[in-house]
Amino acid sequence: MMEGLEFQNTRPKLTPQILCNLFLSAIVGASLTQYLFLLGMEYTSATFSCAFVNMVPVITFLMALPFGLETINIKHGSGIAKAIGTLICVGGAFLLTFYKGIPLIHFSDQQSVPPSSEGAISSSKIKERWILGSLALFAGTLLWSSWFLLQSFIGKKYPCKYSSTVIMTFFSAIQSAVLTLSIDRRLSIWVPKEKIDMLSIIYAGLIGSGMCYVGMSWCVKKRGPVFTAAFSPLVQVMAAIFDVPILHEQLHLGSVIGSAIVIAGLYFLLWGKNREMQKVVYETEEKKGKELPFKDLETNSESRIS
Repeated sequence: MMEGLEFQNTRPKLTPQILCNLFLSAIVGASLTQYLFLLGMEYTSATFSCAFVNMVPVITFLMALPFGLETINIKHGSGIAKAIGTLICVGGAFLLTFYKGIPLIHFSDQQSVPPSSEGAISSSKIKERWILGSLALFAGTLLWSSWFLLQSFIGKKYPCKYSSTVIMTFFSAIQSAVLTLSIDRRLSIWVPKEKIDMLSIIYAGLIGSGMCYVGMSWCVKKRGPVFTAAFSPLVQVMAAIFDVPILHEQLHLGSVIGSAIVIAGLYFLLWGKNREMQKVVYETEEKKGKELPFKDLETNSESRIS
């Protein structure tokens, strides 16, 4: 009972400023970001879309620099590693966007189609859709990275992760409805036609927009935005496990090379950040060790005087 009263006394007030920040968080992290990722997935593939998620930690790191949430010291090896990792990831991102490459897997149910003028036209359209999808995914990645920084700011002002997730998803539902009506006003698109559609909606709501946002908000509060975003590459691995063997989505050479480059750059960045954190911990402990003898001397002198 006392714990509940104490929580009520320490719980921050839900001010209009916090509501505005949560409304912006819903745009940046839920409604518009998910729309861009779904659009990019429609034009490309699920595995390729998840490859762009690998860039989230690096873009989050670059966005965190102007706000002082992250630093780069070129005089130390950790700072050089962070700079090199950032450049490598940016190069991998450009490769992912503009180079598709040859297909790496040939499924038995795919029949070869003889080349023709119609095939050439459809091939050019597919390439155009692939580039448009890549640009949509890149824009979604920028917004998704911005959400981690915004959540870091909101977490300091309103550290109630469950309440903030509920409010954010409520705002995102309204925003998504307005966005859908502005694009397509047919009411038939709101009705799930198959059981898998309903299951997908329920799963995305409970897991994707419920538990995931709560977990990520908690991680951002505990370890910061860059550390939380660093686990994004696992999404591509899990997507490829289901996408390629089960759904028979095609895997292209550009996706594999670009993803490998992005992941390599990412772990250069994380290695540098880890070294930096170890240095900070060591300096803090060393500073405490130097302060303890002085505190002991002050305590002994006070006891002698008394």
